[in-house]
Amino acid sequence: MTSRSIGGGQKILVVDDEHMSDLMRSVLRRLEADGFRPVVVAPDGEHVTGDDYETHTLFALQAERPSAVLLDVRFGEYDTDRFKGLSILKKIVEHDSKMPVLMFTQYAQGPYRDTAVSASLGASASVDFIDKLASPEEVVLRLRRLIGSAPETIKIGSLFELDADNAAVYAIDNGRRDLIREIQGMKLDILNELASAMYRSEGELVPFSRLERFSDGEDSRASLRVRIRELKVSLGRAVSREFGANELIINVRNRGYRLVNPTD
Repeated sequence: MTSRSIGGGQKILVVDDEHMSDLMRSVLRRLEADGFRPVVVAPDGEHVTGDDYETHTLFALQAERPSAVLLDVRFGEYDTDRFKGLSILKKIVEHDSKMPVLMFTQYAQGPYRDTAVSASLGASASVDFIDKLASPEEVVLRLRRLIGSAPETIKIGSLFELDADNAAVYAIDNGRRDLIREIQGMKLDILNELASAMYRSEGELVPFSRLERFSDGEDSRASLRVRIRELKVSLGRAVSREFGANELIINVRNRGYRLVNPTD
């Protein structure tokens, strides 16, 4: 498989056997222009089938850990691949039921859309459908809505401010912002994910599967715990506080983490 990561920002996994078409090239350019990093799934070989795309998509989910997937319904020239994208969708949802998936389809309306919805395995799946001929601008807008992109600056209670555009976290003291220099890299990525979820809906849980892509090592869950602990210590030190287990970043057993506004 060849994958292409372009630009900066969140990765979008693009799964479409027509990714070299003029239409898809314009979508990829628009993704780049809006700060996303398209990662194109492109199996090698002379006779590539939908099964090849399914296999390589599942591998890319693990290797690239994208923020969302842009997926076509139909792959290849064979009748058996007519709705292969629905099989791929099912596998994606089984892998991560919260992964945002935007499906390219000519069946965005009508009975075939119901078939596609049933493949998403439940109402909790973050799946939406868009006509293949939609403008690149609409594709990016729909992706942003699925992902739940937050504003560039998010207040975390009255103590902190996250400036995602400048990749910085500030402690707030009497209206003055002091940069917390030690929060960067994976710790900053984790805080951004948690803060974006809190912005969308106060108390929203971020599942482990969404956060483990910001950890490393063989045991990603253990690595994530270490990162969270370091993050809380760094934030606490910046405001001369020590945040307990049920403050600021809370571990919801066997499910994930949520960010809550700290008390003054």
